[in-house]
Amino acid sequence: MDIRDVQTALNARGWTPPLAVDGVWGMGTARAISALLAAEGVQADAWDSPRRHLAAKQALCKLAGIEVGAIDGREGPQTRHAIEVWDARRAGTASAVETWRDREAAEPAPVWPRQPEVERFYGGRDANQTMLVLPFPMRLAWETGTVVKRISIHEKVHDSAARVFDRVLDHYGLDGLKAIGVDLFGGSLNVRRMRGGTAWSMHSWGIAIDFDPDRNQLKWGRDRARLAQPDAEMFWRLWEEEGWLSLGRSRNYDWMHVQAARL
Repeated sequence: MDIRDVQTALNARGWTPPLAVDGVWGMGTARAISALLAAEGVQADAWDSPRRHLAAKQALCKLAGIEVGAIDGREGPQTRHAIEVWDARRAGTASAVETWRDREAAEPAPVWPRQPEVERFYGGRDANQTMLVLPFPMRLAWETGTVVKRISIHEKVHDSAARVFDRVLDHYGLDGLKAIGVDLFGGSLNVRRMRGGTAWSMHSWGIAIDFDPDRNQLKWGRDRARLAQPDAEMFWRLWEEEGWLSLGRSRNYDWMHVQAARL
């Protein structure tokens, strides 16, 4: 969706005199975009041209019935998706973009093994690992100046975890992620015994991930843990839709932890 697309769409909405579809940010296009944004109740006079251009794309997506969120001239996950839908409609491939979640939802969630069956299902500890590239940067919880861009995880759970991380970003945005603390990485692969027990931790197979451990300490329950608050509900639901288990929601302790294994 470029300036030519915007010009074409403005002309289709009856802008007169019709704009030249030349891809140039000229005075006529600027006036038409100002009128479009004003009609949508957006005060954009003080915005620079790139922001006004993006706001025009947002407004046109909204008018086309595509969910775009706030018309603010800022590029976030919702805006990127809306423009992807716009482009797909133009290319005649809209169904592949607009309803892929419906098809995904129709598929059953993965069924992960119970904890006693983990080694038989996943293999040896610290085996079959691969790197998951995160869709947003995380910070190491105990050294917040260190950025984490990828984590080690078992190859069998890689695609499932990747889907969840993508959906978490799509739902919360970067600011929302930081607000609930899931941008703070507390660990994935770590061959060790469970804290307070003798059995091997699910981290030993790279099938568990911890978030924001300082504010979700092992023995803290719903009354104290940050990820037990209502604004984190969707975070856990997205994991659960992929069959992952939250110890916090299941046992009311270790609210930092999610695992691809049943109890």
